[in-house]
Amino acid sequence: MSKGRATAVGFTAVLMWALLALFTAASGQVPPFQLAAMTFLVGGTIGLARMATRAEARAALRQPPVVWALGIGGLFGYHALYFTALRNAPPVEAGLIAYLWPLLIVVCSALLPGERLRVHHVAGALLGLGGAALIVTKGQSLSLDPAYATGYLAALGCAGTWTAYSLLSRRFSAVPTDTVTGFCLATSVLAAAAHLLVEETVWPDGTGEWLAVLALGLAPVGLAFYAWDFGCKHGDIQVLGASAYAAPLLSTLVLILAGYAGATWPVAGAALLISGGAALAAKDLIAGRAQPPG
Repeated sequence: MSKGRATAVGFTAVLMWALLALFTAASGQVPPFQLAAMTFLVGGTIGLARMATRAEARAALRQPPVVWALGIGGLFGYHALYFTALRNAPPVEAGLIAYLWPLLIVVCSALLPGERLRVHHVAGALLGLGGAALIVTKGQSLSLDPAYATGYLAALGCAGTWTAYSLLSRRFSAVPTDTVTGFCLATSVLAAAAHLLVEETVWPDGTGEWLAVLALGLAPVGLAFYAWDFGCKHGDIQVLGASAYAAPLLSTLVLILAGYAGATWPVAGAALLISGGAALAAKDLIAGRAQPPG
């Protein structure tokens, strides 16, 4: 598969993450760790279904400890830190800090063998960050209160964790994407343990909420992680990083269409910034000058 097609596969993860807010809102009052345990179980089951018919998929789980540490640390570590940030800081500030990871991926990709960071990559990512800031803050001013330092640090750790997971996945490009099955199942177990320690169990109420949980597990917390793994390992990780800022924009548009939010000028401004930034970062691929996969 060409580098451009692998990048396109990775971008489908961004499209699926755009449904995260909608399905989460529709899932009712299920606590975060409980919801993570339920949805990652569904996501892991996707891989188990493939393993039932393919011996090579089952063999993919035989990996050294460092691979398991990277995968579980990335998936569970990101979500644990994100939930911690939201519990200890205002959601707007915490969310924006946590969403520094696309910019960090673009900038830190220069550390990977064979990658070269160019000005248009950084410029595209910065435009995307500006668009994401408009979406998250709704065009209002942003203030960081030292009283919420714990939450801010957790959000920064969240961004760093997903950046490290995405970039280091590239260093293990020979590890098949089927291993994500094990990462999802292990994350489900750890999230269930965290839920039992800090949360009260609240089950979905009615068929609609159960279907929302199932949809979360199938796409934003399921197939999306398989697609992102493949894209990071075989696609243009700088383009993926910059284009990831499309997720909050698309998520907001989905919420508007579903009647959960209204259209505003920050949404229009964010659309211009994010689409322009993604196009700028991907100009090499658009022009057909992308390097072949290594």
